[in-house]
Amino acid sequence: MLLRQAAHAAGLAAAGLLGPAVRADLPQGTQDSEVLDALPGKQPLLKRSWRPPNYETPLAGFADVITPNERFFTRWHHAGIPEIGAASWRLEVGGDAAGPALQLTLGQLRDEFEPVDLVAVCQCAGNRRGWSDPHVPGVQWGPGAMGNARWRGARLKDILARAGVAGEAVEVAFNGADRGPLDATPQFVKSIPAWKALDEHTLVAYQMNGAPLPHWNGFPARIVVPGWTATYWMKQVTSIRALRTPLGSFWMSTAYRIPRGTFPSVDRFVSQETDASTPITDILVNSLITHPLQGSRLPPGRQALVRGLAWDGGAGIGSVVVSMDGGRTWRSARLGPDLGRYSFRAWQFAFTPTRRGTLPLLARATSLGGASQPLAPIFSASGYHNNAVQQLLLEVA
Repeated sequence: MLLRQAAHAAGLAAAGLLGPAVRADLPQGTQDSEVLDALPGKQPLLKRSWRPPNYETPLAGFADVITPNERFFTRWHHAGIPEIGAASWRLEVGGDAAGPALQLTLGQLRDEFEPVDLVAVCQCAGNRRGWSDPHVPGVQWGPGAMGNARWRGARLKDILARAGVAGEAVEVAFNGADRGPLDATPQFVKSIPAWKALDEHTLVAYQMNGAPLPHWNGFPARIVVPGWTATYWMKQVTSIRALRTPLGSFWMSTAYRIPRGTFPSVDRFVSQETDASTPITDILVNSLITHPLQGSRLPPGRQALVRGLAWDGGAGIGSVVVSMDGGRTWRSARLGPDLGRYSFRAWQFAFTPTRRGTLPLLARATSLGGASQPLAPIFSASGYHNNAVQQLLLEVA
């Protein structure tokens, strides 16, 4: 079954953010409760939950390749999110595979390490969970639990080198400042393999699109793990530990895991694998049609322009093809500028509809590594990795 374009609540159309749409993508209860809500410093986003705050970027927020800070989605696991001042923030770096613990201020992070700029997609592993068929529990995301930004920060490997990290390090673990409502709530602690921590593109970021990180996106600093899902992109990071043994925590051993062999993956997290399951790692190749909207009416004989975005886990986008006959034939779309292999890639496709009636429009991306979107979704009981080809139903009249 081909997935259909997520369209947003009727209130969006009334607000002028989106046009008319066919609503069949999310469970009815989610549709009924879907509202636009503005967090401080943000433009109105789609509220999926308040405690913790989980807010989705409306489709209109993807008009450009770079997602504006005020439109960027918000995803937290705990509701206790402190306001942290730049002067008071400290980053503790240590662990049993490092030398003596050190402490860094935000000023030191900015001034004492080479700044690195990188354009990268941050995407929740559960993006499009609301499109799962059958329905699965969890935050009922549409397609907007993601964003693409220009990040600036220090290389994690440079920070680890200053901390005297030894070659025996197996993983590097992160902790943040957010807390759960009860002492018994598992602290949100995550780790990545040492080889990924030492990758030159893995950052401790302090800027987003040329400005300090917004509070809701991790101020004063966050981890950026380009090509991997956002579960590893620790916000309000306060601790980095180099470990000689794999991290054992709820958020590694139980959450964000998938049965082995379910999805294609380039990046294995061997130290956290079991015979039955493996952690979510790299983002799968995907695409999103941003214009026109589901249910749009197109006049026959007049050229129409289809626009969208494509992305993957870091191989880069090689092509996007479009079908107007349910996938029987495909034509190439034109790719926009390449902002780097971890970035969204814009694409567009021009055509002139001639036959009146319903027109099924599909878009399919292929990475430079040869991976393509599946025509039908691969089911996950947790709603992860939903990257099936998207279908819009348009009307030519």
